[in-house]
Amino acid sequence: MGSLQHCRCQLPKMGDTWAQLPWPGPPQPAVLLVSLLLATGVMRSDAGSSCPVLCTCHNQVVDCSSQRLFSVPPDLPMDTRNLSLAHNRISAVPPGYLTCYMELRVLDLRNNSLMELPPGLFLHAKRLAHLDLSYNNLSHVPADMFREAHGLVHIDLSHNPWLRRVHPQAFQGLVQLRDLDLSYGGLAFLSLEALEGLPGLVTLQIGGNPWVCGCTMEPLLKWLRNRIQRCTADSQLAECRGPPEVEGAPLFSLTEESFKACHLTLTLDDYLFIAFVGFVVSIASVATNFLLGITANCCHRWSKASEEEEI
Repeated sequence: MGSLQHCRCQLPKMGDTWAQLPWPGPPQPAVLLVSLLLATGVMRSDAGSSCPVLCTCHNQVVDCSSQRLFSVPPDLPMDTRNLSLAHNRISAVPPGYLTCYMELRVLDLRNNSLMELPPGLFLHAKRLAHLDLSYNNLSHVPADMFREAHGLVHIDLSHNPWLRRVHPQAFQGLVQLRDLDLSYGGLAFLSLEALEGLPGLVTLQIGGNPWVCGCTMEPLLKWLRNRIQRCTADSQLAECRGPPEVEGAPLFSLTEESFKACHLTLTLDDYLFIAFVGFVVSIASVATNFLLGITANCCHRWSKASEEEEI
């Protein structure tokens, strides 16, 4: 797999290929024709147009789906535009795997066993528009995960049950992103910063996550409410799992009133009143204990006196 980082992106020169062809005696028309056909065939083969084993290739589409692959195919046609590796058992993608495939537009990695992606995987995938990472085991989306892939229009991260964290700068620079699917993961919180830098966002799917609708979620919910007319969201599927007082409530049903307690501030008078009440309660407690002690002592003496009289 180490050789993938130094893939051969250079095409062979015409002179090099021609020099390797047999050339017996004076040139004849038939020999020239055969030599030209052979040269063309060699060049097309060396250019990386051969299809990987267990895959099918047609019109710049490489389909390696449902082949029980444990690793990505090492060599792909250089002009690949659509690559499907879905429904396999791939657990890792080697660093630099996409370096040579400048024409890649669609990458389908759904339903595999990916736990993470190597840093800089999309550095050279400047034309990538559609990315499907659903049904994997991703645990987090790090900062700049999609760096340089500014052409992304659709990202599907749904059905990653261990997905607990999305870095605030995970989608930084994706100004063309229109569809983002974060549904059915393990997200309890999502930073507003992760989304507010996506001016073109049209569809956002966040249902099926165990959202904790505490004070930290208020900025995100306020932003979503303001964009609800422009951004289609799965509002019926997004529910709060906590705290207990809002458990089961639809995420988008929470209003500013729901977070009123988050904005309560105490003045000096409030602190003085609390201190005074605490002082009074302390005095009352001491007085009550004193009275109870006196009462208990009197009862004890009275009981003792009654026993002596009977004797």
